[in-house]
Amino acid sequence: MKNKILVLCFSVLTLAGCSDYLDIRPEGTVPSLGMDYTKLENIFKPVSAAYASLRPSEVHAFNYICMFEIPSDDADKGSTPDDNPEARDLDSFTFGPSNGLIAGLWNGYYNVVSAANNAIGQMPLFEANMMTEANKLYTRQCQAEAKVIRAYAYFNLVRAFGYVPIVDTVMTSEQLASIHQSTPAQVYQFIENDLQEAIPVLPASYTKAYAGRITTYMAMSLKAKAHMYHASIENAQANWDSVASLTDRIMASGRYALLDDFRSVFSVDQENSKESLFEIQSSTLGASSGENYPYVIYAYVQGPRNNEPSNMQGWGFKTPSTALIKFFTDRGETVRAATTFLYRGTKTPEGDSIKTKCPNPVYNGKVYTPSSYNKWNYNGYGFDHNVRILRYSEVLLMFAEAKLNGATTGNTSGQTALSAINEVRRRVKLTELNSVTLQDVYDERRAELALEENRYFDLIRTGRAQSILGSKGFVAPKHNLFPIPNAQMQLNSNLIQNTGY
Repeated sequence: MKNKILVLCFSVLTLAGCSDYLDIRPEGTVPSLGMDYTKLENIFKPVSAAYASLRPSEVHAFNYICMFEIPSDDADKGSTPDDNPEARDLDSFTFGPSNGLIAGLWNGYYNVVSAANNAIGQMPLFEANMMTEANKLYTRQCQAEAKVIRAYAYFNLVRAFGYVPIVDTVMTSEQLASIHQSTPAQVYQFIENDLQEAIPVLPASYTKAYAGRITTYMAMSLKAKAHMYHASIENAQANWDSVASLTDRIMASGRYALLDDFRSVFSVDQENSKESLFEIQSSTLGASSGENYPYVIYAYVQGPRNNEPSNMQGWGFKTPSTALIKFFTDRGETVRAATTFLYRGTKTPEGDSIKTKCPNPVYNGKVYTPSSYNKWNYNGYGFDHNVRILRYSEVLLMFAEAKLNGATTGNTSGQTALSAINEVRRRVKLTELNSVTLQDVYDERRAELALEENRYFDLIRTGRAQSILGSKGFVAPKHNLFPIPNAQMQLNSNLIQNTGY
């Protein structure tokens, strides 16, 4: 469903101008909107702008796939051999601090932080001018949404760069140029604080018109995932107990379930479904042309290269690796394989052909969008495809992993590590397990979440990256983190480069 949250995001960008929110420099600077804080209809506008900051290519499209998936063993760069040398460097671990894709992602996520900080700071001004308790509560809920967006931005920043500055308010250029980095543990604590404050304030759900807005359960799932990563740094038992407790509460709520058909999970028709906890909303709003429409090019940059007709082609990046295909074949995967792999020279169930002239033998089928949806007047492949960030199947697998790591909490839902992983397996017609190990969970995550920007960081947090990615060029501990971009080092002399760069 293409819903009201997208319309609101679009209207805010139209009023404020894309560059106001998507090209904020320096990171903590925000424009003055001349906001009337007495009007109820204005409350959501700063939060809408924070949601809009999640859509640029640097945040959830090209830079995102090149850094968060292509370096893994599940994906190759794709496209043509000479296309985008910086992406090729990320695939082969020959990148350095001057890589423009890395610099772009840093800037993009700090723009998200900036937009979220702006929204967080404006909500008390609205609350002070509201006359009813219901409206005051709404301002606090909107502030909580912005805190979750900020926490999500820092979760991706800390996974990518480790030691990053915490910008929690609007700052001058001079202040930003003198700020120091925080340790990963400090960043995770900052994420924890934002989510801890947001969870009790956020609503459990929204009406269909506002599908896609952040709920308390989305915040809980993000907190669980952050604690899963934090467990590899410190306080492992406490973090695993938290993962189990949070995911157990989500399961016990009864609000979420797996869709019966795995293929439908990634369809336009099933966006924001009962399996979805968080998606980046993308839409052309039914238009065929125009500027500043709220679509994300995540699917487009992965669409089959040189395909025909024009609305069935993209850039062809992030193609499934032979290692991933072999992994699926060895497991006897058929249901998930049919969705995950989009082979050239074949026709989809919806009747679209992937031409033999496409340069890559296989593409990411999870972003396949039928031609009937691609109505933009130039290419437009996947402009209405939401980016799936957190799904209920991952909640089940996080719970199983926490239990196998010794968590003693989270016993309300009645689930066990074994029952949780088998629920995921039943949906895709795999034989249920009689017992479960951590390796079983790792393998299930790989199969279930393939090409969804999880594998690379999963390998790093579980200590398996060197053994699995060494043949690609990965060297630990250097490649456990990306380098701080050169441009940032020049702007701020207090920044310290990550080890090995």
